[in-house]
Formats: sequence, structure tokens, C-alpha cells
Amino acid sequence: MSGKLYLVPTPIGNLKDITLRALEVLNSVDLIAAEDTRQSLKLLNHFDIKKSLISYHQHNEQGKSEDLIEILREGKSIALVTDAGTPGISDPGSVIAVKCIEAGISFEVLPGATAITTALVYSGLDTTKFLFRGFLPRENKDRKPIIEDLKDRTETLIFYEAPHRLLDTLEFLEEHLGDRKISICRELTKLHEEIIRLPLSDAIKYYTENSPRGEYVLVVEGKRQEEIMKEAQAKWDSLSVEEHIKKYIEEGLSKKDAIKKVAKDRNLPKSEVYRYSLEL
Repeated sequence: MSGKLYLVPTPIGNLKDITLRALEVLNSVDLIAAEDTRQSLKLLNHFDIKKSLISYHQHNEQGKSEDLIEILREGKSIALVTDAGTPGISDPGSVIAVKCIEAGISFEVLPGATAITTALVYSGLDTTKFLFRGFLPRENKDRKPIIEDLKDRTETLIFYEAPHRLLDTLEFLEEHLGDRKISICRELTKLHEEIIRLPLSDAIKYYTENSPRGEYVLVVEGKRQEEIMKEAQAKWDSLSVEEHIKKYIEEGLSKKDAIKKVAKDRNLPKSEVYRYSLEL
């Protein structure tokens, strides 16, 4: 009978944020796979947990996953932890989960600490819908397609960023998203936790004058509905009402449906748009 894999979240800063269930699992498993064994050893020592550790990180997870699957097939249990937060979220973990599914091996994901939801609630921005994108790529050629895909989204956007790249990323976001509201969350749950809420332009000024330190979560306002409506209005302003109706008819709509759509686009009564249609 195969063993079981546990994906165990660890505190993102404050060690008191570990769950009783996480401690129970870490104490009970045969082996702990860790992103950084030295970092995890500090956590285990703090809670007086004595277990064998194996390295499992971004650069070896493909090969190591196969090793872990074999250990699980032998009937042993393994806990997977990252340096901080939930395994599989911008950290190693998703690869081994997929391999367990493929191999028919049972695994369990424990709930626990994650910077995403903590930063989102701190932000004061819309929490009903959000999109997490992790770390943006370093190179413009790699991150431009991503931001092009995100710039018209109305969801709140969440990114991770390192201190040495923060200012460059803020400038990139302002260039492509405009001067939106942003909440910058630094060192969450730690001694020097700091939350700054301001427009992107002011954030750039702030970090030009103050060197970034620590790890950051960036929570950016989604595209506002007023902005979407304004852009749509500008798009139709270049056409006359007759041209607008004709455009939809050429796209395959019936005259009746074209009138309805134009009325909605321009926020006009259907009867008024109908009068314009008589000129066609």
C-alpha cells in the first residue's frame, strides 16, 4: 500500500501562525521534503521536531519528484514544505501533486498561511474577485504579453516582488496599467510589517527616495468600469450612429439586433437609434 504525501503550509513570518494540524503532520511523517533544508531546520528545531530532511526545490523538483513517488510507493509518508507559505503557490509543489495524481497516490493539502489573502484583505481593494500572477518575469519581452493580457481585467491583481526589482516593476505597471491604486505589503506578519496604500505614481516617488527592503506583495486595482465605458465611448465617437448600425449589420447581426446593440453601446433610447436606421 502506498504512503501519503502532505503539502504543509509554513508561517510566512510569525512562527505562531503554524497550525496545530501542520505540527501534528510534521511530527508523524517519515520524511520531510524541504525547499531549503537549512531554513526548514530552523522551523523544526523551534518546535522540537526531529525528522530526516531531503532537498526539494525549483531546480530539482522534476527529478526529485520521481524519487519521492518511489518512496511513497514503498509505503512511507512525506510532508512537503517550502521556506514560507503554501507549497505549490509560487513555490515548488505543483509538480509532485500532478505526479501523485498520475500515479494514483493519495495526497493531502493542509490549509494555512499564505501572503496572497493576507495582502488582499489589507489592501482595501475589491476582494470579491482577484487574479494572482506571482512574480512577473525579469525581461520585458517575457512580461509584456502577460501585462497585455491583464491590463483590461477588472479583477484586483496580485503580484509578488523582491526588493531589488520593486522599483522597476512599479514603473512597468504604471506604464502599462496607468496610475491605478496599489497596496504595497512588506514583510507580512513579521516585526517590520508595513502596508502602504497610494497611487502607482506616488509609490514610484516613495521608493525612489526610500530603498526597498524585505519581501513584497503588490495588490493593484483592477480596471475601473468608468474607464471601460469611457474607452468604449471613445471607440464609437469616431463613427456616426448610421455607420455604427451598419458595422453590426456587416458583422452578421439583423437590423433589429444591431439597433439594440448600438443603443446599449451609446446609452441611447432604441427609438432614437431606430430613427437613424431609417437613413440606411
